[in-house]
Amino acid sequence: EAQAPAARPVVFTHTAVVTVDHVQHDVALAVVGDSIAAIGPTDEILQNYPGAEVYDGRGKALVPGLINCHAHLAQTLSRGFNEDFGFPNSAKLAVQPTSLISREENALMVTVGALEAIKTGTTTIVESASNIANSASALADTGIRCVFAESVRDRENGSGPMSPELLARSQPPRFSATLRDEGMQRINDLFTAWHGKRNGRISVFPAATLAEDASPELLRAIHAFAEQHDLGYTIHLSQSRPEVDFMTKYHGVSPVAFLGRAGFLGPRLFAAHCRYVDAADIALLGKTQTIVSHQAAMAANRGVIPPIPALRSAGARIALGTDNNTNDLFEVMRVAMLVERVRRDDERPGLRPQPEDMLEDATIGGARAVRNPKVGALEVGRKADILVLDTQRIHLVPAMRILSAWIHNGQPSDIEAVMIDGQFVMRNRTITTMDEERIIAEASAVGRRVWTKVLESGGVPLPGRPNYRW
Repeated sequence: EAQAPAARPVVFTHTAVVTVDHVQHDVALAVVGDSIAAIGPTDEILQNYPGAEVYDGRGKALVPGLINCHAHLAQTLSRGFNEDFGFPNSAKLAVQPTSLISREENALMVTVGALEAIKTGTTTIVESASNIANSASALADTGIRCVFAESVRDRENGSGPMSPELLARSQPPRFSATLRDEGMQRINDLFTAWHGKRNGRISVFPAATLAEDASPELLRAIHAFAEQHDLGYTIHLSQSRPEVDFMTKYHGVSPVAFLGRAGFLGPRLFAAHCRYVDAADIALLGKTQTIVSHQAAMAANRGVIPPIPALRSAGARIALGTDNNTNDLFEVMRVAMLVERVRRDDERPGLRPQPEDMLEDATIGGARAVRNPKVGALEVGRKADILVLDTQRIHLVPAMRILSAWIHNGQPSDIEAVMIDGQFVMRNRTITTMDEERIIAEASAVGRRVWTKVLESGGVPLPGRPNYRW
């Protein structure tokens, strides 16, 4: 791949550098190429990099870029609907929105999701989906650091129940060697085409879509592929009661135990959700040092709080993700902190998760999940994935602890610039890699067309408001 011409160094001057352990005040940070080259006194750094571009950091704070470990970017199409009707939705639509868009429009929705992710502070995102090849170029062009988690299944008679009525109609799972081979070939093809591309910004991981839809043979194949290529891998796990009931009914064990029996658990795995886990599941996840990707905002939306304190205590590692509809990981940090405090049910301040803990989950925890030790912290030698916060906003002053003030009271719009791989992908709150105005206009037009057709196919009454008109 052709490399872009080397940009001159960038020095952020007289700024604050925030980490999960401490804050350095009135220092400079130098970026050379794609990495952090130095942190120290401003005069000294400027002297060492005389030709650098200077970014005035007074009144600013530099924060590590956030890492979103579980996203479905194309689901931006269903904003303002799935949040209230669930997934699969309880509205029983006659026509599904996703059936009304073309491949190009699906790529547009992925681009919208990536644009939102960058503007809200995400510098690395895991896109968990099938047939990612169809939107891979569009996603790579956004400038975001991305893991393509190509999701496969080999169950041939239906999909995961995810609702009581679907569970009632379920049958014992039948698995197809053909589907399994096709899925693994798709993973291999995507890996060959994209892994390591765009200066290493793009990675490809294998993924099983659902425990309910995966045979032990598929799980072992995914695990072997990850081991062979030194990758992580992912899956949706214990995200609904019907899933747990399905696995118990047809396999005689919980979803977690089923994965354990297949040798699928372990430190390479980051499992999304883990909302419905019992004491034995928690112990097994902890013993195997499996990473749990916690979609706190979506979980709260669904009305369930995963047992994060117990998972932490057992030894499971925690990362954060957004899931469907929104790609704002900043909001996830805030919700994760608050729901974990509720779950702990302990007013002693020392036992509450602190904002620093949430930043650690969203950065160091995420870096662990995506197996990239070069991201997740502002340290010399790490990749320059940096957020520039404007700390002089009315809701952030005065503040003794800027990170606490930001996570408790802040907004994504407090981020004025985003750097990924040493390149500004947003500056002065303007995206530099995409035509934001055009993308929003096109996405809005597609959405209006799709939802008009959905509504024309049959009214969708709001619960408790049967006369409401959309």
